[in-house]
Amino acid sequence: MKAIICTKYGPPEVLQETEIDKPVPKNNEVLIKIKATSVSAADYKVRSFDVPAAFWLPAKLALGFTKPRRPILGMEFSGEIVAIGKKVSSFKIGNEVFGASLQTFGSYAEYICLPDHSSIALKPENISLEDSAAIPIGARTAYHYLKVLSQIKPNQKVLIYGASGSVGTYAVQLAKYFGAEVTGVCSTDNLSLIKSLGADKTIDYKESGFLNNLETYDTVFVTIDKCPFSILKNSLKKNGTYLNIGRPLPSLAMIWTSLSTNRKVLVGKNVPESIEILNILKKLIQQGKLKPVIDRKYSLDQIVQAHRYADKGHKRGNVIITIR
Repeated sequence: MKAIICTKYGPPEVLQETEIDKPVPKNNEVLIKIKATSVSAADYKVRSFDVPAAFWLPAKLALGFTKPRRPILGMEFSGEIVAIGKKVSSFKIGNEVFGASLQTFGSYAEYICLPDHSSIALKPENISLEDSAAIPIGARTAYHYLKVLSQIKPNQKVLIYGASGSVGTYAVQLAKYFGAEVTGVCSTDNLSLIKSLGADKTIDYKESGFLNNLETYDTVFVTIDKCPFSILKNSLKKNGTYLNIGRPLPSLAMIWTSLSTNRKVLVGKNVPESIEILNILKKLIQQGKLKPVIDRKYSLDQIVQAHRYADKGHKRGNVIITIR
């Protein structure tokens, strides 16, 4: 089968197409013929080894020293189950599914084998397989941070900094679904998109003095770590919550704020691979309450171009890779 392997850490050109053996499912595994995957932040961070200097050694130990220990990247997917192990009872051959493979990688390929208890669910009935591949990481991250960690409530005020990316576009929609008043921060080109997703207010970070437009919020959700904490903490209410997915660990200022005030600072929290949340997201999509935003679609043999585009840091929503 065709697969894309990461030959070493570096620019998009380190990704190369190759032929490998098609996997065979074990007793508790399903074999999925992948129809689509994505270029997630996790993919290009692993490929480029984009980690802070303080985490260089732990990251090398976890991922591999000269190249990824698991050379086939790809952290989310959609596809069709084409074979099952003898002990699998939760899925059937022919089921169309979507899911995440953050622990094992491997969706930059024509097929993937995963245990049946992995983060896999039947895909939403009202969207395509290609669009379903954009859900498992971005939407689940937004849901976990807003609903589980922040415990967002109706009529609260929420600021989403970086509202036009994968997590940000889901966060805008979910915060509105939970009944919050949503302000999205993004660039000029994306203001209309964020408004169309339900944002009550938008702020253009390219405008001079845009920080003067900030109010005080119950939750500040940072999806792109490009605004100093020293500024955003002043926009938090006394019992507010600061969320940041762009940092692996809190800074000293963040720790001090947590210890010396009633504000909560939650940074770099792991998002569990929950089948339950996948099914909640599926239900919201089928009800028309949530939708994936797709920026561009590439074929598997265009993986280098797709990563080049994602590396620019300006994608709107998700970049999808189709596998035919």
